Amino acid sequence: MRVHICAVGRLRQGPARDLIDDYLGRFDKSGRALGLGPAQIIEVEDKKGGGMAGEGALLGRAVPKGALICTMDERGRVMSSPEFAQLLAGWRDQGRQDLAFVIGGADGIDQSLRAKADASLSFGKMVWPHMLVRVMLAEQLYRAASILAGAPYHRA
Repeated sequence: MRVHICAVGRLRQGPARDLIDDYLGRFDKSGRALGLGPAQIIEVEDKKGGGMAGEGALLGRAVPKGALICTMDERGRVMSSPEFAQLLAGWRDQGRQDLAFVIGGADGIDQSLRAKADASLSFGKMVWPHMLVRVMLAEQLYRAASILAGAPYHRA
């Protein structure tokens, strides 16, 4: 199952980019044998100043046709890492070929796109900067693949 992280904004070089590249590289290696990955980031930028609606339209076009859509949203479901791993495995086992995680901009994800989502997840009740959400999601994807593979990375 290919994983697409569709996100508003361009992440420049630096520590956050290094972490994302590292975790997604690990995910691709460990997930391959599990039928997970590869993962890629699709970045969109609203240069016309359309606000949440404009960003939502760009994100909607970035999602591959037929992909399962999972928004990363403060109103989403909070779950443990093992629960997240099982959710990924379930989607994979349903035969889903593409999974798109959608990360909005500073104002969140437009309601029209949230309404199209198959699932919505949250990293807790606190609001996180959208650039950090990318890092956290990349790490959790790697952690999920490690859990499913029985590797010792996750120690709960």
